[in-house]
Amino acid sequence: MRQKETLHQYLADARSVMVWKLDGLSEYEIRRPLTPHGTNLLGLVKHLSGCEIGYFGAVFGRPFPDPPAWLSSEVPDVDMWAQPDETREGILDLYRRACAHADRTIRELELDATGEVAPWPPERRHVTLQQILVHMIAETSRHAGHADILRELVDGSTGRLPTEERPADPGYWTALHTRIEAAAEGFR
Repeated sequence: MRQKETLHQYLADARSVMVWKLDGLSEYEIRRPLTPHGTNLLGLVKHLSGCEIGYFGAVFGRPFPDPPAWLSSEVPDVDMWAQPDETREGILDLYRRACAHADRTIRELELDATGEVAPWPPERRHVTLQQILVHMIAETSRHAGHADILRELVDGSTGRLPTEERPADPGYWTALHTRIEAAAEGFR
């Protein structure tokens, strides 16, 4: 597999985890803020939609058709949670369309194609497709890790990929937690 295809596959794998982490949960569970800063599963997908649209669209002069209004909003962190009028289906559809648009950019441009991330500092703002692919693999994987922890908090399920899901066996996890806590207690 060539380098671009390898990078693209890593991005596709991380994207699929983001969508999978919402499977089987209620509207409340995917929207519920589970950290003091409000991190929630559906908000992570919404945020990544904006990242895909911006980094693989505007950066390379390939604007996304019909971008959501919140992308140009001055409201801080509006991309990190679903408004009451935004649906799971709507955000997932936006994410799929944003990824498809990004995929076209990835397929049609060479890794050394250049673009500009206007908000970045001048010394970093001129980028290549390869840099943006690596950036988005890191961004999406970071949020997939967040989503894994959030999903565990919601219903106890864990797993890196749908094919590797680890069942929520309370006995095993309670025993492991107890062992880890005992090891940590020695440093109190």
